[in-house]
Amino acid sequence: MSFVPLSQLRTSSADSSPPISHMPSAIRSSQRLPPWFKVKAKTGPDYLDIKQTMDRLNLHTICEEARCPNRWECWNARTATFLILGDICTRRCHYCSVETGRPAAIDHEEPRRVAEAVQVLGLRHAVITSVNRDELEDGGAAIFAETIRQTRQLSPSCTIEVLIPDFEGNESALAMVCVEMPEILNHNIETVRRLFPAIRPQGKYQRSIELLGKAKQLGMRTKSGLILGMGETMDEAREVMRNLRSVGCDIMTIGQYLQPTRQHLPVTRFYDPCEFAMLKEEGMALGFTHVESGPLVRSSYHAEQQVAPEGDIPRP
Repeated sequence: MSFVPLSQLRTSSADSSPPISHMPSAIRSSQRLPPWFKVKAKTGPDYLDIKQTMDRLNLHTICEEARCPNRWECWNARTATFLILGDICTRRCHYCSVETGRPAAIDHEEPRRVAEAVQVLGLRHAVITSVNRDELEDGGAAIFAETIRQTRQLSPSCTIEVLIPDFEGNESALAMVCVEMPEILNHNIETVRRLFPAIRPQGKYQRSIELLGKAKQLGMRTKSGLILGMGETMDEAREVMRNLRSVGCDIMTIGQYLQPTRQHLPVTRFYDPCEFAMLKEEGMALGFTHVESGPLVRSSYHAEQQVAPEGDIPRP
């Protein structure tokens, strides 16, 4: 299987690769991507199984909604990240390709369908995330909790990671998720303190840090992710790492920002792989148990490898 630059991906009648429209337009048109941006752009039976299962059960994945460049690799390895609570977000973050608008009504059958998909696909580790649903009193926490319960009922050996929104600081909503004891609770910080108001105008940097700290106090193995290339400095990135460790965050992901469309925030800088390697080394020295750091890393990349050893986290 050959590697091709993201900017050169094309659909061929000779294979079943996804059409180029699935790739961010800014990536497709750019000729300035560094040479290390290469992906395996080929489908296979596992990829098609996941795609068909999601379509049949009317489920969304963040892999598709966020135009993740790792989709081919992950789906061919039978891993995917479920996107619950619909596919329309109540917030507009200037790096994110998920649609913003007025969400549809809550689909109370969605947790059952996610659980069915996990069972049918035989997943050993399930990652569940959501759009922001700020119009809901609990921010969608009850649906997260029910999805965990339903998944455990049908696939008791499957480990679960949830990637949650900030719930606007609602501690009761956070506790509703934590009581179900997912193996990993992730909340992405995404950017540095200085850029937060401009890039994530409906979020708050300190609120996200405090949420991770509260989750840790509730017994969670916690995780967060940082995107580089949106105008931060290396020293600011290091400050984020220290802030996360100050509240006991266990796992960190660090990846390169890629502009989804020309209407989104432009890339200010492409970091060299050696810089990602350096940040990984520094993160491990700070005390993170796992740091996944590289140009194509996204928050769910190699997620199964980050699960605590058997027995580290009690099951409900």
